[in-house]
Amino acid sequence: MLLRIGEKIINRQKINQIIDEMLDLRSRGFSQQEVANRVGIDRTVISKLETVGEVRKGGRVALVGFPIENCEELRHMAAQEGIDYSLLMSEQERWDFVQNKTGVGLFNTIMEIIATLHNYDIVIILGSNLRIKLMETLLDKEIIGVQIGESPIAENKYVDPESIRSIVRQLFA
Repeated sequence: MLLRIGEKIINRQKINQIIDEMLDLRSRGFSQQEVANRVGIDRTVISKLETVGEVRKGGRVALVGFPIENCEELRHMAAQEGIDYSLLMSEQERWDFVQNKTGVGLFNTIMEIIATLHNYDIVIILGSNLRIKLMETLLDKEIIGVQIGESPIAENKYVDPESIRSIVRQLFA
């Protein structure tokens, strides 16, 4: 995809390919300088990109997602992997959550959830593209978004527990 920025035409695909190559080489043990020499960019660019994408090891992790088909399976996996807090809802649970509260009660509960999530270092969000962006905006924490569909999602989505387990294990590696 080409983008116009002022007088320049930028090839986004080329940038993504270089970043993918850079990360692949770095994950295989190459130094920043070795990678910089190979892909033809300054070492400081690699350092800055790694800083932007860095997810801290350890820390407290929360898992939030809806509408999820296999909530119980994911809750079990979360407990096994040491995830400190999980809020997973099916579509029906999501509707029950909204309909069983007054406007003020719903607002207060949502604010309490947001406040709770601020206590975690990393929040894994399972949701639509828009919900992930919203959570990134609301929380000043590291967000790992796992998109399970385009917004609005009106039906339960199956989420592979092993893919989430893999993410969590990388966080604690």
